[in-house]
Amino acid sequence: MKHAMTVDVEDYFQVAAFAPNIKYDEWEKWPMRVEQNTHAILDLFDKQGIQATFFVLGWVAERKPELVREIQKRGHEIACHGMTHQLVYSQKPEVFREETFRSKALLEDITGQAVYGYRAASYSITKQSLWALETLIDAGFTYDSSIFPVHHDRYGMPGAPLNIHTAITTAEKSITEFPLTSAQFMGRRLPVAGGGYFRIYPYWFTRSMLKRASEEIDQPFIFYLHPWEVDPNQPRIPGASALSRFRHYTNLKRCMPRLETLIKDFEFTTVQAVIDTYISNAPASGDAPVKSAMQLFDYRSLST
Repeated sequence: MKHAMTVDVEDYFQVAAFAPNIKYDEWEKWPMRVEQNTHAILDLFDKQGIQATFFVLGWVAERKPELVREIQKRGHEIACHGMTHQLVYSQKPEVFREETFRSKALLEDITGQAVYGYRAASYSITKQSLWALETLIDAGFTYDSSIFPVHHDRYGMPGAPLNIHTAITTAEKSITEFPLTSAQFMGRRLPVAGGGYFRIYPYWFTRSMLKRASEEIDQPFIFYLHPWEVDPNQPRIPGASALSRFRHYTNLKRCMPRLETLIKDFEFTTVQAVIDTYISNAPASGDAPVKSAMQLFDYRSLST
């Protein structure tokens, strides 16, 4: 079973945890490190023969189009991470729509290829922002990976399906949803998809929970990481809260070695390849099973 490997291409000063300390109009003042960090991940993937999906932030793509082309040149899938890394539920629908269309068009201009996948900043498509799924459909995306079926202070949608499914938003509109990975542990649904959880949990626990998550749904899991997470030498943000510092800086030195171990313990490919192989009616490659139909889930039942 090949699981989905994803990288959210953003820089250390753009994360939601530091938004109170660094405003959007101050981003230009901070030294960019996303290029060198992404190259480190690309080199590792090359070494192990892994193809992944890179959800690229439009702001980064505007300033580093050569990085986007390099990711594409190395055989990886380019997907969209929005334009300005703002929380979707904090944006007006018309602003989100403009940014979504603009970021998709930007990536397609750079790569010369259609972009089909989307992931919201900080998984911020929640019950308060389900309208965003309709915008993604209107923009031409065929799949989304923004919904985290867990409780969290910044994101999460408990009650959403755990498996890859067809997300219904209206009677006429739907999109494939690949939710972030979670697993049942001691009566709770625990997020185990990667990122800070990957750095904070002991590695043996992450590996065990990823296996459990995949067995729960009998489908591949999805894993994510950010380029800044393999960069222990990044500048520290003054004035950040203790919680933000804990989430952002814990075990940065251990992240790359753990990633090297992870890609030896599991097999990975792109999001689109997982969807095509395990969900669509298209013929499978090798001995991988094909599921002829996805679960349908009407998100209007969760809206508030």
